[in-house]
Amino acid sequence: MKPYIFPILLQIIGILVVIAEIFIPSLGLLSAIALSVFFYSLYLVFTTISTTTGLIFIGLDIVLVPLLIIVGLKILAKSPLALRRKLSKQDGVVSQKQGLEAYINMKGKSVTNLRPAGIAKINSQRLDVVTDGEYIDADTKIVVTGVTGNQIIVGKQL
Repeated sequence: MKPYIFPILLQIIGILVVIAEIFIPSLGLLSAIALSVFFYSLYLVFTTISTTTGLIFIGLDIVLVPLLIIVGLKILAKSPLALRRKLSKQDGVVSQKQGLEAYINMKGKSVTNLRPAGIAKINSQRLDVVTDGEYIDADTKIVVTGVTGNQIIVGKQL
């Protein structure tokens, strides 16, 4: 067997491991394996073939490995592993429940203790509510004082 076939085979294995590192999260384990395979291949080339061939191998590694990483990342961006769609209002995606402002000034009753969050029954619906920091016992009459984002803010009814 020719002395250069095994180091070339090790270089190809190292390149494949680098590509696998792009797709498989290994916390750097695959990178360490790829580096050790590259260094062993270079060690074999320098000790069994020649210094000139070793320098050629190093030059090819310096050019090919970053190139393959860039190509791998571009492939990853187009693969099913990447999120290609952005969620938007045009697609009907909303991050907040619509129409909560309609509950302002409505009266209801706390179902659970509100410390400060809990459940209340307002307009015959069970809703998650919060207070402004005060503790409200269960079965206490409440009034909606405000809406912030997805939060319905309530207080004791006077």
